Amino acid sequence: MKLFRLLSTQLGPLTLLGAVAAYFYPPAFRVFEDTFLWFFAATMFALGIVLEPDDLKRTLKRPHQVLLGVLTQYTVMPMLGYAVALVSGFPPELALGFVIVGAAPGAMASNVIVYLAGGALAFSIAMTTVATFLSPLLTPTLVQWIGGAFMPVAFWPLFVTIIWTVLVPLLLGMGARRRLGSYLNYAEQICPAVAAVSIVIICSYAVAQNQSRIATVGPSVFVYVVLVNALGYVIGWNIAKLFRFDERHRVALSIEIGMQNAGLGVALALQHFDPVTALPGALFAVWCILTASGASAFLRWSRQRRSDGLRSTMSS
Repeated sequence: MKLFRLLSTQLGPLTLLGAVAAYFYPPAFRVFEDTFLWFFAATMFALGIVLEPDDLKRTLKRPHQVLLGVLTQYTVMPMLGYAVALVSGFPPELALGFVIVGAAPGAMASNVIVYLAGGALAFSIAMTTVATFLSPLLTPTLVQWIGGAFMPVAFWPLFVTIIWTVLVPLLLGMGARRRLGSYLNYAEQICPAVAAVSIVIICSYAVAQNQSRIATVGPSVFVYVVLVNALGYVIGWNIAKLFRFDERHRVALSIEIGMQNAGLGVALALQHFDPVTALPGALFAVWCILTASGASAFLRWSRQRRSDGLRSTMSS
């Protein structure tokens, strides 16, 4: 079980390592050309298994917070993606990649980061779940509506892909959870590792498919990826303040907005568009996990420091 724990807690470094390996030796990852969608389906099946129904029930008793969070998710990030596509001067296929990243729901990895950062975990899970269930309708709609300004986008192929790779595996995972019985504890330890490995493979495959392009457009794409990620965190935090969320919910909303299910964006881009469209999603997946992991470590350190200071004051 230590191996599974290691895989699930080191998603950022593993994703970075996979991306570097794919850049220097693409053939090792191009073998996943016909199976990458199955790997994404595996991440959603894993999410269905680890979802805690009781946590969701408690959080959904305050649906206004979740709805405000999901509304923020599906407005802030799509608009940031559109803004980059508009001002960057990238070719249409590459510009569309930023729109797809912005239109994706929150990521399963964000739940882990929120937990590590001491944020409101149940709220994070509820946001991810609701946004994911809405993604078959909202993600294709947003990609067609916003991305259509740059190149033609068909709604139904995206809709069908999300149904089969997001909604169906998620529901199957939730159903499997009820039948695992005494094996549930083992499954909850294994599933995050399965999801982590799947995301690493998907993003590495996207890098392998874009190896020749990264040298020419990679640096400029990366700059905009960093910008979108940072603005997502900052805007998420400030909107949470506007909504008068407490600190734990501000942390959760900031992370949920700043992190996107870039794996889904990569899968959609690879399945329905030119491989270069997947490049922003692949880079975003690596970068947002690294920054969120760093932010969670800083928040833990900051809370511990405040706690130690409070104890010191009380003892004196």
